[in-house]
Amino acid sequence: MLRWRIAFLVSCAIVLSYLDRLTLPWTLSEIAKDYPFNDQTKALFDSAFLISYGLMYLGGGRLLDHLGTRRGFFVVMVFWSFACASQGFAGNFGLPAVFGMAFALVMLVISRFLLGMGEGGGFPAATRAVTEWFPVKERSTAMGIINAGTAVGAVAAPWLIWVVLNYTGWFGIAPWRWVFILSGALGLVWTVWWLADYRSPEEHRKLRPAERDYILAGHPAGGSGAVSKAIPFSELLAHREVWAVVIAKFLTDAAWYFYMFWLPKFLMETFDLKFSAASGVGWIPYAASGVGCLVGGGLSSWLLHRGFSVNASRKIALGVSAAFMPWVMLVPQLDSLAWVVVIFSLAFFGQQSWSTLVMILPTDMIPRQSVGTVAGMVGFGGALGGIVLGQIAGYLRDHDYSYTPILIIAGSLHVAAFFLICVVIPRIRQIEFRTSSQPFS
Repeated sequence: MLRWRIAFLVSCAIVLSYLDRLTLPWTLSEIAKDYPFNDQTKALFDSAFLISYGLMYLGGGRLLDHLGTRRGFFVVMVFWSFACASQGFAGNFGLPAVFGMAFALVMLVISRFLLGMGEGGGFPAATRAVTEWFPVKERSTAMGIINAGTAVGAVAAPWLIWVVLNYTGWFGIAPWRWVFILSGALGLVWTVWWLADYRSPEEHRKLRPAERDYILAGHPAGGSGAVSKAIPFSELLAHREVWAVVIAKFLTDAAWYFYMFWLPKFLMETFDLKFSAASGVGWIPYAASGVGCLVGGGLSSWLLHRGFSVNASRKIALGVSAAFMPWVMLVPQLDSLAWVVVIFSLAFFGQQSWSTLVMILPTDMIPRQSVGTVAGMVGFGGALGGIVLGQIAGYLRDHDYSYTPILIIAGSLHVAAFFLICVVIPRIRQIEFRTSSQPFS
């Protein structure tokens, strides 16, 4: 069925998104040989990405609502691919340090900022694609498939980076620079596939009439690809349900970005591992996160098909996901690398199961012409959470604190977010907006 091929196409973009954002965390040890830096600088790299990622997630959602999915996704992919490649050209160029930081490191901060700016439009575009191509009962499964791309990209990153570090160095360019250049080139290749294969259901010539009718059942007149007037921010923010999802994402993505950006460093430092050994086990939690994407979305869809309401199916799956997260608090008590990897795998599984479901909530509550906007607001909240916990982590590490307080905080955030959603959103339902002239899809 064509709609599932579209889900795979979008998932491949998410694969590249996570590959690109993890190029720096996995090459830090190589970069440090040329340009030494401390943990606060490492946190600055992450914050530069997350600041622009969050802002563009917000603005990118609005942009996608105005440009449409096809044009919008093309623009953001081209931008972030060039931004990723630009990290490979960071250097001092004979210029002095800036605020005590080598000019090459300043260039990396700028490149990470630009990368975040581009990638901030990725998930709003994915959410719009799901809304266009899938009925309500299939959306969480489709989003699970798409979100599983985060795991594929994260699992592939250490292995691909290891290959590039060991088998490039062409034209006298350092291997770590090729990591960024080649990763960015893959994104440009994807845009060719995207332009060739993506259309809205009304416009896609390869879509069979029966499947088109199934997809468009209940869609408003004018079609899922139509660009409609978006609901004003002020009216969206007047509803506590929107705030609840944004704050929940703020809490839970704080933990996720800490795990994602700091796990390679944590494994290397805690167990005195070299890159090859850390990458040999570091991919396992990311693989577990991919399973979580599929299980979380699949569980919610299964419950819907069994006759559960949208409210019950989403909240049951969210509660199950949150239950996996507090186990990470045990990590500081463990001396076994194997058990640490197991515990992190549980956390990654639960996180991405949770994330899949949270990103579906806007499609359950918001009219389609503003789904991208609300998805952007949710992502912006998540990026802010990542900045806050990342900066706390960098400060604590540079002041000789262990990882224990950070892991205690991270392990408690999903449970708090789950209770927030249950209290503030007693029933997940379609919200009535004064300026919405289109029915929900």
